[in-house]
This record gives sequence, structure tokens and C-alpha cells, in this order.
Amino acid sequence: MKKKNITLLGSTGSIGTQALNIISESNRYEIFALTCNQRIDEIVEQALIFKPKLVVVYDESYYEALKGKLAHTTIKVACGMSGLIEAVTHSDVDIVLTSVVGNIGLEPTIAAIKAGKTIALANKETLVTAGELIMPLAKQYGSTILPVDSEHSAIFQCLNGENHKTLDKIYLTASGGAFRNYTQDEIKHKKAVEALKHPNWSMGQKITIDSATLMNKGLEFIEAKWLFDVQPSQIEVLVHPQSIIHSMVQFRDHSIMAQLGVPDMRVPIIYALDYPDRFDNSVKPLDFQTLTALTFEKPDYKRFPCLRIAMDALKSGGIMPTIMNAANEVLVAAYLKDRIGFYDISEGIEKALSHFNNIQNPSIDDILSSDIETRRFVRQLCE
Repeated sequence: MKKKNITLLGSTGSIGTQALNIISESNRYEIFALTCNQRIDEIVEQALIFKPKLVVVYDESYYEALKGKLAHTTIKVACGMSGLIEAVTHSDVDIVLTSVVGNIGLEPTIAAIKAGKTIALANKETLVTAGELIMPLAKQYGSTILPVDSEHSAIFQCLNGENHKTLDKIYLTASGGAFRNYTQDEIKHKKAVEALKHPNWSMGQKITIDSATLMNKGLEFIEAKWLFDVQPSQIEVLVHPQSIIHSMVQFRDHSIMAQLGVPDMRVPIIYALDYPDRFDNSVKPLDFQTLTALTFEKPDYKRFPCLRIAMDALKSGGIMPTIMNAANEVLVAAYLKDRIGFYDISEGIEKALSHFNNIQNPSIDDILSSDIETRRFVRQLCE
């Protein structure tokens, strides 16, 4: 079996490191390129183990240091956006696993699509901000987009082989995050260190805070609309504290299909890398005899307003999801540093959304410039 050549955007993050652990346990893959933002010591360690052809640091100020650390090897070193694009478009690359956080992933993803690559997409912002552009582009260039989110991977698997015209509704499940059982007054005083104690999943800091605010589910709501070509009215969010059912699909005949498994991010990563095949792996199988209950609740929009804000941004369309996403990223970063409170995140996002005029049918340049302007505005709010 021919090995799949993989470029891993964001190899030092949570998804990236888990992907490399998976790759190290199998002989089905080769690493073509590894990329990071600034964490060069970690990427050097990875490079010495996996021996990629190319290593890229996005922050150009780290380029010389990285180049020096790999000078004794034959590994090519590049930097900046041009380096990321080289990493995803090379003719040897089969799969691009994009797990960078933020809009940094947008331009490389577009370049990879135009090069006809298979995209294993763990970067939410690509579809949240530019789904209206990305999905037609993928169709035009024959590029396959495989979702790496556990929820979207579940929906993708439930729809695999089905007639999409018979799809009636998508159920997105949410764990509820670290503060599911707290009152609004209690949540108001919670610090980031407590929000990072996710009950089920092991994820990066930003996505774990997004889980606590339910913004993560709001972003996934927008992604689902574009990935599966459905109307917002066909998507329903359910809080499922056990995180065993990763999402469900209801068909026209009222049959429901669900994808179940242990809460382990390796499952959707492996599925995307191996698609359309399935192989044995080291993930712990689900033991039904230990399950006492599978429960579901409606989300509480008052305690967790970010979910409603995301849904409203999608309804407004245009540049609003970009503004919402950029504002959220800056505010989450401030919350992680204890500079703002929990509900300052949702309030700050709403201030940003009301500050900027909408641009319908935005271009990529509109999206990127609005992202920059929003971040500048929200940083001033935080100060």
C-alpha cells in the first residue's frame, strides 16, 4: 500500500501532536512538511523524529533560529505565508491536515484546494469566515474536505453513502463544557483556570474556553451549514454531557443515525487520514456495559450567550461571522490571561458586531482586512 504524504499545519498544537502520535504508530503515512507559529524547539524535536522534507515557521522573526537548529540536517526551512503555501501545494503532498488556530489557516487552505489536495480540516475559522467561498472552490478544483471535528466527522460518517436529498435534520451534540452545572452568577466569577477543566475532552486552551462559553458549538453550527449544505433551521444543538454520541442525522423518514465512541480526538483524526478505509488502532473501544445513561438537554442561551451570538452572525451573513470570530479570539486570549471576566467575552463580541458595518458577499481580502480591523478594535476594548 502506498504511503500517504502528509503536510501538517500546526504540528505543535493539540491536534497536531495527537496526529503525530497516530502517525508514529503506523506505517501508512509519511510526513512531508511540519509547520508552527513560534514554537521552534518543539518543531525541531518533531522534525528530528519524523524527518520531513520541509519545516516552516510562520513568524518570520524565528526563521534564522530555526534554520540554525536544523542546519546539520537536509531538511529545508521556510517561513511566513509563502512557506505555508509551499508546504501545502507541493506535488508530493496527498493530505493537508490543517490544525492551526485562527485565520492564518485560510490562505493555505485555499492554496491547497486549488492544488487539488485532500483537506483534513481541523481549522474552524476557514469555514466560519469563508464557507461561502471555500465549499464551491473545493467543488471546482475537485478537492475533498474531510472534517476533523468530532461532531462534523460524526455527521460525515452518518451521511456517507446516503442520499443527501433525504436529509431532514442535523443534531450537533455539545458536552456543555466546564460550567454546565453552574448558575449564571457563579459562572460570572469563574476564572480561565477553572474553565480549562473540561469534563470529557483533552483539547487546546482556546477550544476548551470556547467549549465553556458554548462558542465552540456556535462555530460548529456555522461550519455544519457550509459543510453539509443545509439551512440553519435544519441544525439543532443538544447538550449531551456524556460525549458518547458525537452527533446525529435525521432523515426524511424520521430514521436517525448516530456515531458513537469514546471522547478521544484521535478518532476523527484517524478517520480523516485513513478515509475511505478503516484500520485497527490503539483507541480504547466503547464499553456499553459501563454506560449508565445517555442524556440530552436544550442549551441555555442566557447562561451561554455566545451560542446565540454565533447563530445570529450566521443569519446576518456577510462579514459578521468573521467579526464575531476575530473578536472571540482576542477576548478568549484576554480571558486566559485573567484580564477580563467570563461574560466580557460575549459582551465584547456584541460590541464588535454592532461597531462594524456588514459587507455581503465578501471577498477573501474583505475577510482578511475585517479580521485585522476587528482584532485592533477589540484589543482597544480590552485595554
